[in-house]
Amino acid sequence: MSTLTEDQLVSALATQESNQGELANSTQLVSFRLAQEEYGIEITKVQEIILMGEITRVPQTPEFIKGLINLRNTVIPIVDLRLRFGLEEQQPTDETRIMVMNVAGKTIGIIVDAVSEVLRVTHKQIAPPPPTVAGLGREYLTGLIKLEKRLLILLDIDKILGDSEEESLDATVNSAE
Repeated sequence: MSTLTEDQLVSALATQESNQGELANSTQLVSFRLAQEEYGIEITKVQEIILMGEITRVPQTPEFIKGLINLRNTVIPIVDLRLRFGLEEQQPTDETRIMVMNVAGKTIGIIVDAVSEVLRVTHKQIAPPPPTVAGLGREYLTGLIKLEKRLLILLDIDKILGDSEEESLDATVNSAE
């Protein structure tokens, strides 16, 4: 069994402190695909990722609210993020997933085309959205992350659902109870 010299111990502690500093200046994200774009959401918002299953449609709800699921005796509204972003609806594939998350204090599921990976990015890698980005989607963007060969769009999931959408989700869940 080898013992650490004082210099090695000081070096190891410095490396550990350096790593902790890096962790404090970084964020973990879950990346996912929607159409041809890749997005990221802070991992702290995501409770779990589940396979697409049977969704119970609720009448008189906005088109992007696909309905409700029963997840371990909890009724959860499901939002199709493609429709929320004004993209063309797509039939679910083997890669389609529901990301169960906490949005504005409520548990909801969002349908995404595929979940890619969990990654850690430093705050230096996150650039603010360019001022030239206009339109409805700009308010949802937290920033852009430049990775090696791709660009990741960082979303503020809390802003994706405005007050009227939250009321629709609440009404949808309440109609099932």
